[in-house]
Amino acid sequence: MRQARNIDKLEGSVRSPVWWRNVHRLSRVFLFVGFDPRRFVRSVIGIPGFIVDAISYSRKRPSTRFRVTLLDLFPVLDERSQGAGTARGHYFHQDLWAARKVFRHSPAKHVDIGSRIDGFIGHLLSFMPVTVIDVRPMRSAIAGLEFVQDNATQLSRFSESSVDSLSSLHAAEHFGLGRYSDPIEPDAYSSFMASLQRVLRPGGRLYFSVPIGRERVDFNAHRVFACATVLESFSQLTLISFSFVDDAGDLHEDRDPVTLPELEYGCGLFEFTKLKGSTDKHSAVR
Repeated sequence: MRQARNIDKLEGSVRSPVWWRNVHRLSRVFLFVGFDPRRFVRSVIGIPGFIVDAISYSRKRPSTRFRVTLLDLFPVLDERSQGAGTARGHYFHQDLWAARKVFRHSPAKHVDIGSRIDGFIGHLLSFMPVTVIDVRPMRSAIAGLEFVQDNATQLSRFSESSVDSLSSLHAAEHFGLGRYSDPIEPDAYSSFMASLQRVLRPGGRLYFSVPIGRERVDFNAHRVFACATVLESFSQLTLISFSFVDDAGDLHEDRDPVTLPELEYGCGLFEFTKLKGSTDKHSAVR
């Protein structure tokens, strides 16, 4: 693995200011009861512009098919200043990161546990079939997708060293917290990681991501892991590559997990393999 470059510069740039982290924590309190204060403020600011636009539209005498009526008003007030899209954040970067690696590796089959259907799994389905295991139900039928609803902590459907290509993106941090109606089990994440390790075939690939930073449980949303905890949990596997998404949502590829900058809520992207008969822990092979 290439050593991290410009780490001193990175440490000063990826950590969010204290005041911003405090604002973020306060906003989570409001979100707990279903109220988004940031969107509310943006919406209030957008009301005058909406009124001006509605009047201007009506004065231009649109056809009867598309005249503004009071009952059909549908105000969207917080998007006037938004960009064309957002190419940052945990899910955007991790989904592309993992999909590109699966595509390059070209396995015959791929098994995923708990990743986003409308993100990473959607990327994979464009070029290969996928088996997905999730404790939550899925009510859509999609070509190429085999869905299995199950508690994946033990991966009892799979025998030892049987899966060549395996992934779990932003899922392990939720295991055992009850958020998705799964049983409360404080060590469920550890059992799940051991199961991933058990079923991976020698020479296969595991693509794994979880939140990294100040280690804690934000009950019942998720856990945040130290990189060392993840590496220790996969002690029988070899780390091929490591990348991470920082607190600002930007991706840093091919880094050394030992020399990470301080993070509050980043995302670690781990690519592992199982070497036949190997006891070497986490030695990078590229």
